[in-house]
Amino acid sequence: MQTEVDRREFIRGAAATGIALAAGLHPKQATASQGQSSPGPEGSQAHDLNLPPMETVRVALIGVGARGSGHVRDLLRLDGVEIKAICDTDQSYANRAVARCRSAGRPEPDVYAKSASDYRRMLERDDIDVVVISTPWEWHVPMCVDTMNAGKHALIEVPAALTVEGCWELVDAAESNQRYCMMLENVCYGREELLVLNMCRQGVFGELLHGEAAYIHDLRWQMHEIVRGTGSWRTLQYTMRNGNLYPTHGLGPICQYMNINRGDRLDFMSSVSSPSMARAEYAAENFPHNSIRRKHKFVCGDINTSIARTVNGKTMMIQWDEQLPRPYTRHNLIQGTKGVWGGFPNRIVVEGDSRSTERWEQGAELNRWFERYEHPLWTKIGEEARRVGGHGGMDFVMWWRLIYCLRNGIPLDQDVYDAAVWSVVTPLSEWSVANRGQSIDFPDFTRGKWKTMKPLEI
Repeated sequence: MQTEVDRREFIRGAAATGIALAAGLHPKQATASQGQSSPGPEGSQAHDLNLPPMETVRVALIGVGARGSGHVRDLLRLDGVEIKAICDTDQSYANRAVARCRSAGRPEPDVYAKSASDYRRMLERDDIDVVVISTPWEWHVPMCVDTMNAGKHALIEVPAALTVEGCWELVDAAESNQRYCMMLENVCYGREELLVLNMCRQGVFGELLHGEAAYIHDLRWQMHEIVRGTGSWRTLQYTMRNGNLYPTHGLGPICQYMNINRGDRLDFMSSVSSPSMARAEYAAENFPHNSIRRKHKFVCGDINTSIARTVNGKTMMIQWDEQLPRPYTRHNLIQGTKGVWGGFPNRIVVEGDSRSTERWEQGAELNRWFERYEHPLWTKIGEEARRVGGHGGMDFVMWWRLIYCLRNGIPLDQDVYDAAVWSVVTPLSEWSVANRGQSIDFPDFTRGKWKTMKPLEI
């Protein structure tokens, strides 16, 4: 979704978000009080929606650039899916998506590429069931809300929202319209993550006590994307905000292990950031003096660490770093009374089943655990997923499962409450960082329904 006009519009919107954030999150009590929000329609909820099955899932996509093009690829590999429309302000991206549909022997979707708001014209159609939104972050909430108000399900890229208010907008729209609003957190469908989820459900680690989630990924190279690409808009975020800007990849699986929003919920958190140095140094070393990248004043700390506690007393560490020279990791650590799993590299200790509680089992020693606890999704389609690719196959597994649920009338694995609580870590961390690491309460987006919501099944 890239043009020069749209980029200026995005920058203005992002700046407005910064102002709204300051107003909406300070003082602390303002955010805590938003945990009540306005009551939803009587008896309304957006968890385990009981909706009729779809014989054919009719899909439209908004944004078919770096991420959206991958969604087109995966959707074209699945039966029972029709891509009806493509919306992107870059005509070349839209044409590429149409060509991919044609090459796959599928009907050519209609294109909406007149302006950044042309998606609203697309939403007027009555032959679309689901809209996939893969646009710059600032567009996520308005596009999701417009989609659900038009009677369609919204599938949104991560993060779902940038502000507390935006998270509530998604919840209110999903409840009032009784439509799915699922954040496309693909990591929840990774082989290791689903293996660990299965092990947690079967009590391998005992009572869960602590989790560690992260997104550590050196993305400084994206700064070279100035006219098009993710870096053309994402780089600007680091000049306006200081906190954990991208929490959901590591956080989503940990929350599912720990039944967050389904028997427990995140209660409060505290966050601190290091100084911001790496991106300015990278710009000085890699861009000419007259480059826009040399003129940016980066304010986001190079690494952010947040500590959260749940209502039931469990703890969680959440880290973020997209600029320091360090190997990729999501941590994916879950600790229970009987054992622990740690990711990157994968390793495990289980009391009574491991040789020692002071030595990790890893490498080939993990084969026996995969043989015993491989998740049924990966048993069923793992070979195809690995062949197709897409972040190790997790993208394909996500779409296979999602379309399966829609075609069979099964509630989706993630709901709008997950999207809200996983995304709200960002604005809460910004407030805490700005206030010397003071703790701040999580809003209860479920309005108390977390006490009776059922955990995600295997």
